[in-house]
Amino acid sequence: MEPRARAGKNVVAQLLYAHGDVKNPLPETVRVLDEILTDFMQSIAFEATRAAHYSGRQKIKYEDFEFAFRKNPAFLGKVQEVFEKQKEIKKAREILRDGEDEIMKDAAEEERRREKEDVTGAGGAGKVNRAEEELGEADDDAEAEMDALGKKK
Repeated sequence: MEPRARAGKNVVAQLLYAHGDVKNPLPETVRVLDEILTDFMQSIAFEATRAAHYSGRQKIKYEDFEFAFRKNPAFLGKVQEVFEKQKEIKKAREILRDGEDEIMKDAAEEERRREKEDVTGAGGAGKVNRAEEELGEADDDAEAEMDALGKKK
């Protein structure tokens, strides 16, 4: 057997267990499946590399893997599904990041506006300073709390 970079025997054993095998499969089973997976991955990578070289590129792109999987629609569908999910996740992260930046800007503007109102309200003629009072347990209504808990007096 030639030396190869292997994922590890434990990963293959977990893969087997996830698909219905026993928790500790036979070492021969793990070895054979590892060889099959490695050969498959090498052959697909080789096909993708060949497609990239034919296109005049040194780097492999997504389209090269699509070309390599063109003969097996099940594999092609899975690859396309994974890349679509990856794009969706990337877009969601961008939206979240953009929304987070917008929220932070809005909060900073609101804070500046309130500070400005407080300054003009305290030093201005006739304006009342609307300082927000801090809420605490002293502000709790005992009757409302008893009603919420379902207890009656």
